[in-house]
Amino acid sequence: MQYSVEANIKGVSLVFRTADGVFSPTRVDRGTLAMLSLVDFEKGDKVLDLGCGWGVVGILAAKLIGPESVVMVDNDPLAVELARENAARNGVGEILVCKSDGFGQLSATGFTKILSNPPYHTDFSVARHFIEKGFNRLVLGGKMYLVVKRREWYKNKLISVFGGVQITEADGYYVLCAEKRSWEYAKQGKGGKSSRSLRDMVLEKE
Repeated sequence: MQYSVEANIKGVSLVFRTADGVFSPTRVDRGTLAMLSLVDFEKGDKVLDLGCGWGVVGILAAKLIGPESVVMVDNDPLAVELARENAARNGVGEILVCKSDGFGQLSATGFTKILSNPPYHTDFSVARHFIEKGFNRLVLGGKMYLVVKRREWYKNKLISVFGGVQITEADGYYVLCAEKRSWEYAKQGKGGKSSRSLRDMVLEKE
């Protein structure tokens, strides 16, 4: 079944076609809205919508800063098809929309912001890929935003890679923001454990 979804986000009116088989087909997901409420898109940004689904994050960013500054990727062919259609429907058809398993088929780099509502996998393999490879694709000072329900693993992983994380609770979700402050991971190696000094860098606010 197909659906039409209308939304007004950050004062921008958007309309989307969605379908069964993609994430949250009948409405804009609350977690995505929570994340977007905490992100400001600015001129000069280069934005990656990682796991774009039917396109809400990337299309909103494109409306605010221009489609040439946005890349959207998803590994689901239906999601990619819908995202491309919805980009055109909202007047930003020039967005680069790619089918890619995470960063596997994506060569673009130099992002200032990477945003994702990662899929929920018990082994966290997808999230681990998103965080580790996302770090490498950010510019110095670039930020990764994740919206999640399960805080601890993501908090520890972001600290181990980025060296710190800001956590904000919004509408029942945790929005995590980590800034790239070095060209090297804060801590190499596996396991996601972080030292006491790194844990002290966590900033949390309601």
